[in-house]
Amino acid sequence: MDHMSSMPQQSQAPSPALIFDTLNAYMRSEALRGAIELDLFTAIAEGNRTAPSIAARIKASEKGTRVLCDFLTVIGFLAKQNNEYNLTPDSALFLNRNSPAYLGTIADFLVKINEEMGSFRDMAAVVRKGGTVISDEGTVSPDNPLWVNFAHNMAPLMAMPAELIAKMIGADAAAPSKVLDIAAGHGLFGIAIAKHNPNARIVAVDWAAVLEVAKENAQKAGVSARHSSIPGSAFEVDLGTGYDIVLLTNFLHHFDVATNEGLLRKIHAAMSPGGRVVTAEFIPNEDRVSPPMDAMFAMMMLGGTAGGDAYTFSEYDQMFRNAGFARSEMRELSPLPNRVIVSYK
Repeated sequence: MDHMSSMPQQSQAPSPALIFDTLNAYMRSEALRGAIELDLFTAIAEGNRTAPSIAARIKASEKGTRVLCDFLTVIGFLAKQNNEYNLTPDSALFLNRNSPAYLGTIADFLVKINEEMGSFRDMAAVVRKGGTVISDEGTVSPDNPLWVNFAHNMAPLMAMPAELIAKMIGADAAAPSKVLDIAAGHGLFGIAIAKHNPNARIVAVDWAAVLEVAKENAQKAGVSARHSSIPGSAFEVDLGTGYDIVLLTNFLHHFDVATNEGLLRKIHAAMSPGGRVVTAEFIPNEDRVSPPMDAMFAMMMLGGTAGGDAYTFSEYDQMFRNAGFARSEMRELSPLPNRVIVSYK
């Protein structure tokens, strides 16, 4: 057997397509944001199927509408047949403004965050440093107005995981419980528990301006009488005691291991015996490259925080053990990409 025949064979010839596609990827996010701003998906849901009809509905040029619709078809947001456009199942559910699951508001947070903060404008510098170059603390600087934006605009995306977690922890059993919601933001995770359990009392911790959004949502949900708050940083304020459940949703990924362990020790001391911490996160597998969305989240943390990361379950398990917790278990939050870790005192 000669040397060449023993070498692995490539399934196809090398191509620069991925390089071009990645360097032009900004067009995808801007095209989607533009379509949301124009209410293009809603226009199609209303029965406008051709470029002239859609253009008239969204008050845009026919050429621009055609090019945008074709681009959205290529990247998977629309389907096209005989010069007529239709929504895909995902677009129909999440991008039609009249859908109860509409997620269009998240574009205001996810796309603008880089525009306003510049987290990824100099990736080489970020990689050299090993963390954000926008400031010493990045997105988690004290009282950062970014999180008021987050609380307002990301709430629709959090409604489903909040409901799933409330059911996962058995909130419907209606046992008396005191719940601490760390970095509560919009407050939906604690509010969901309060809605399922009339005997649950929620204490939300976050910056004062952000807590105003949570208070408003608690009032809308009819649970404001059982929803109180502690303004300030979870690392600095007195959390109180006697908590049966502590919610840590999308928070620990912002900080390094030592910082997280310090907070977890503080939380451990505030809990009742047998209490549980519910941590919702993007958690990659141990190979750190799967599942894709969880794995790629590490890049967002590299660009936006000083010490954050997408931690594996084994890393979270060690953090909780070092903070005094007896054990942790990971659960899938299907059909969502997030995973949940339940840790027991």
